Amino acid sequence: MPGLERLTLKSVDVRAVVVPLRRPVVSKVGLFDDWPLILIDLYTNEGIVGRSYLEPYLKHAVRSIAPAIDTLALALTGKPLAPLDSFQANRKSLNLIGYEGVAMIAASGLDMAIWDALAKAAGVPLAVLLGGSVGAVPAYNSNGLWLIDVAALAKEAEELVAEGGFRGLKLRLGRDRLADDIAAIGEVREAAGDDIKLMVDFNQGLSLGEALHRCHALDGQGLYWFEEPIVYNNLSGYAQLRRELKTPLQIGENFYGPRALYDAVVGEACDYVMPDLMRIGGVSGWMRAAPIAAAAGMQVSTHLYPEVAAHLMRVTETAGWLEWQDWANPVLASPFTVRDGHIEVPDRPGAGIEWDEAAVARYRC
Repeated sequence: MPGLERLTLKSVDVRAVVVPLRRPVVSKVGLFDDWPLILIDLYTNEGIVGRSYLEPYLKHAVRSIAPAIDTLALALTGKPLAPLDSFQANRKSLNLIGYEGVAMIAASGLDMAIWDALAKAAGVPLAVLLGGSVGAVPAYNSNGLWLIDVAALAKEAEELVAEGGFRGLKLRLGRDRLADDIAAIGEVREAAGDDIKLMVDFNQGLSLGEALHRCHALDGQGLYWFEEPIVYNNLSGYAQLRRELKTPLQIGENFYGPRALYDAVVGEACDYVMPDLMRIGGVSGWMRAAPIAAAAGMQVSTHLYPEVAAHLMRVTETAGWLEWQDWANPVLASPFTVRDGHIEVPDRPGAGIEWDEAAVARYRC
């Protein structure tokens, strides 16, 4: 196997697929029956291929993100793969246009592919390359319990628990009537059991005034966390909610880079954080962001990207919960194993992502 110092970038291939969802996403941010993915294959001159994917939410967003990945890759062609150097360089290159948006998303996707290639070149799982070990990561099932008919929640909650012996579920709230949110919590609890940890997500669907009213009314329900009740960048509003509520407040999927997490921690805007690899800066961004939360003694959970995120949770000091979503499974050759409420990090080189090429051809767009 080639040494890490010899791994150099040859080219990058970017493909888009749209895969079916087993359960439609019904939330304040939209209705989705299927899900777009951007598949990244990073080829090196030494024969190692690094892989990653992005979840751009919107199909038309592929038209902006894919060219940005190509542009970043072109600047690295022929150079040694050094993701931390690339992360710093990409951050500096974004100074003039801002850290948020397409450019950071593209840099994150490329970063994850580089780390995958380096771990494969070393012949070890990504978690091991980062100084940790493979093993199980506690997870909650986030594959359902959207803003559907309250009467349908109980059956779905039973199914979600049974899918992997899960001890935690995510329920989406923010229905027009508070009474319906309370009824939704009751239906899920009765079906899943009183011991189930119930994380609830408002998907930024409330104004600050609505959030104050709704969250205070639900504050005695024993929920594990309130996630993103208001727009993600209203840190002063989150700080007010945190001061007034006893239920822990969870934010972070919209942190663009480690400094955004730092601002939230310093501003006392949350109790927990859950960075999203597409926005935090990939593996490199996570490895710079997670210690900030750890220094504050703050639990770190994940948002999407369960395969790469599982490796990172194995090396995160204050690791909390992995969000399990199987949305990329239709194009993965070997989806991760779910057992007893845990995701098993496989003992194979890299992040463990390989494509089912027949499926990729079927869902290509």
